[in-house]
Amino acid sequence: NAGKMPALRVHDCHSRDHAARLVNRAEAQEDAGRMPAPRTHKLTRTRREMATKKSKARAKSMAGGKPDALAGKPVSASRSEMTEVVLPNDANPLGYILGGRVMHLVDIAGAIAAHRHSNSHVVTASMDYVDFRNPIKVGELIVLKSSVNRVFHTSMEVGVKVFSENVLTGERKHTSSAYLTFVAIDTERHPRSIPPLILKTAVERRRYRDAESRRRIRLAHRYRRPRGEF
Repeated sequence: NAGKMPALRVHDCHSRDHAARLVNRAEAQEDAGRMPAPRTHKLTRTRREMATKKSKARAKSMAGGKPDALAGKPVSASRSEMTEVVLPNDANPLGYILGGRVMHLVDIAGAIAAHRHSNSHVVTASMDYVDFRNPIKVGELIVLKSSVNRVFHTSMEVGVKVFSENVLTGERKHTSSAYLTFVAIDTERHPRSIPPLILKTAVERRRYRDAESRRRIRLAHRYRRPRGEF
């Protein structure tokens, strides 16, 4: 029987294999055309969109919530005055107001001016040297005047003057002065830009110049490392 069977030709085998491969390739291409494009995972898309929105919101906040440059504001727009009566619970056994109480009120008065100028939340970054020139007695008024001296990028210097006032005579005495630095922050507690300061008087321009010198000294003290510290 083996001798009666026709010999299998190599040519026929190669043709059949080639045809089968062509059919398989055509079917695969047809199936690929019917299959939908792979979709990005919904959670991944949501995270990417949230990150994009957050970055845009932060950039907008750093610009003060406006696409254009911030409009300047005069010193008078944020100048503030705060008055309180000195009560026995604010005083020491000698009947004079406590120094810590004065510093607390200085911080509040300065923050009011910083709030008004930046129209945002602010945090206290530093308070310069404070001396107490005259005591304030129980029953007298403590008057605190604050104004913005200079605006940097996200921080500003605010000057506060403290006076005592006799309610019977109306006499006022300068008791303390302090310079505070406040940083403006947005709703996510990131630093944000502050509107520039518009100077109109010679006193405002002098305070503006002096604030730069104080800032250099302040930064030098902040980043100075004591001897022997590693």
